[in-house]
Amino acid sequence: MATMSLHQRFADRSVWRPWTIAWLGGSVLGIVNGTIRELVYKDSVGDIAAHYIATVMLILLLGLYFSLLERRWPIPTLRSALKIGFTWTVMTTSFEFGFGHFVDGKPWSELAMDYNIAAGRVWILVLAWIMVGPAVARRLHQGRLS
Repeated sequence: MATMSLHQRFADRSVWRPWTIAWLGGSVLGIVNGTIRELVYKDSVGDIAAHYIATVMLILLLGLYFSLLERRWPIPTLRSALKIGFTWTVMTTSFEFGFGHFVDGKPWSELAMDYNIAAGRVWILVLAWIMVGPAVARRLHQGRLS
């Protein structure tokens, strides 16, 4: 297994902090998206359709956000991009379950329902996108996988 050079380690760390802090912006996008869903179109299209619309919208918004972040703080390696995606996914899931249960008072079973594909819930696609989105943005902007 190849080891990282000193330059690669420094580059990896130089983007880690801003991308991790930028997760807050991604969470704001998610909150705004969910608020718009609840207040604007959920009653007119129904719960499941609103869920699908909000899922697609958030994936698109996060894609644009990843692209902006990649331009501002280019990710040096695929490994770094995957670490960032993993970190964002853990932070997002922790926030959802932590806030949902301890602040919003929802039971764990209700929170887990958003992950039930058999019930038509596709939120897991957002988490999958968060996991790979930084790597995709890196690939599109830098044109290389390494």
